[in-house]
Amino acid sequence: MSRRTTLLLLLALSAGHAQAANLVASVDRSRVNSGETVELTVESNDVTLFGKPDLSPLDAQFEVSGTRQLNQLTTLGGDNHATTRWIITLLPKENGTVVIPPLQVGEYKTQPISLQVVETASQNTSAELAPVFVEANIDQPTVYVQAQALLTVRVYHSVSLYDDSSLTPLQIPDARVEQLGESRTYEKVINSIRHGVIETRYAIYPQHSGSLVIPAQTFSATLVEARPPQENTLQGTKPGKLIHVSSAELALTVKPKPELYPADTPWLPARSLTLSETWNPEPDHVQVGDSLTRSLTVKAEGLSSAQLPALPSTDIPGLRRYPDQPVLGNQTNDRGLIGSREDREALVPNRAGTLEMPAVEVVWWNTHEDHLERTSLPARTLQVATNPSLVVDTPATPTVITAPDDSHLWLWQLSTLILACTTLLGFGLWWRARWQPAVLRAAQTGPSPRTLLDDLKRATQANDPQATRQALDAWARQQPETLADMAARYIPLSDALDGLNGALYSESGQYWLGEDLWRAVKSIPMAERELDPATDTTSLPPLYPK
Repeated sequence: MSRRTTLLLLLALSAGHAQAANLVASVDRSRVNSGETVELTVESNDVTLFGKPDLSPLDAQFEVSGTRQLNQLTTLGGDNHATTRWIITLLPKENGTVVIPPLQVGEYKTQPISLQVVETASQNTSAELAPVFVEANIDQPTVYVQAQALLTVRVYHSVSLYDDSSLTPLQIPDARVEQLGESRTYEKVINSIRHGVIETRYAIYPQHSGSLVIPAQTFSATLVEARPPQENTLQGTKPGKLIHVSSAELALTVKPKPELYPADTPWLPARSLTLSETWNPEPDHVQVGDSLTRSLTVKAEGLSSAQLPALPSTDIPGLRRYPDQPVLGNQTNDRGLIGSREDREALVPNRAGTLEMPAVEVVWWNTHEDHLERTSLPARTLQVATNPSLVVDTPATPTVITAPDDSHLWLWQLSTLILACTTLLGFGLWWRARWQPAVLRAAQTGPSPRTLLDDLKRATQANDPQATRQALDAWARQQPETLADMAARYIPLSDALDGLNGALYSESGQYWLGEDLWRAVKSIPMAERELDPATDTTSLPPLYPK
């Protein structure tokens, strides 16, 4: 391929992206019944774009019922953003899959949109001949207990109504009801008469098996009637007639949980379910003490987020976990509610080596195909390396002394004699020094143990986890034992360290109080925090008396 051809392709791709970014088309719903209108929105953010869309490509498959233009100017951070929207009301002329063709404004074109038009039979009932009537239908006659049943209530009116219309709240005993978004309006042609439609959808979750009755829904409104003003007997009275129309009751059969469903797992009847996992950062190169955030997300179509159980926690040896609060969310689509739950936890490995994380599995019942399913994430192996910054210096390996032979026995005897003499001499000097006046001790290099304890006390009283961790590490380096050994022997210190680590590694940034850690450090038994004899001061009172 020549360089000229490559350049032309790049220019064409960039032009296509520019068109998509400056002129976008969307519809308020992708599935409609025959005779119903749909709203097409064409939006542009190009302030240099003038004119209006050319609607002639729509004439073949749609009837344009109306158009309107909305201009909006938004100021953000000193920058002005202008948006122009053209809202076009379309009535499909055919059933089946209908494609809304690209529309052009200036040099830009929108993308084509597929629309599904479902054919519905006209019953010509007496209710449909009324100026206002209510229709209610449910998406399925039978449903499992605690599974979703979708109820749609439509109010049709061929006359004008005041804006005081209302629909009775849907209340069903032994069932949980959630309205799916706000009511939406559109138009539909019935018996060659154009009707306005007010549509409201509900998700119903029966709580017990058996027969469930969905009560009738009553719509109240005031009809707009042309009357002379003098006919109003009361000032402010609307010149219209108040009407009340109701839908028919609906029966729903609720099936119990299938017998083959595992008894020890939560009951999850859903149309579809997905399980995903994310890490921050990716656990490819992990060292001891690193903080990893693991997020497990489950999404279920046909269930609300409140019905989703907590996912299994990561309880394995060598890995400390600090869970966060779950993140719950609900979305709606044409098939109802989509609930999601995200469980996040901070994981901190405390030893090097191989850590085996088990697989995560969710058992659920597929209501669309009516069978048991299991969705899982595979097991994962973490290779944890040693963190050089956390390695504690260990004493040198003691020298192995072999027994001397008989020819050099006198050397060992002489060494023993010299050692005994020096020991007696040292004991005599110590006894003599006890009765000598005290002298000033040589200045100590580096901070003293008292200074380090003062720093630790100030950090804990300030409830500052970062400063407390630094002061605690500095104090522990002057102790005869490591911090881990002291925590292993003294349970209050171990519990206080867990609380400090939780404040350091948890994403939620939980508030931490340092009083427990300071109390644990003060109460460590003297045998476990004995200072070097060279720095011991028996003539001074305790640093922090109890």
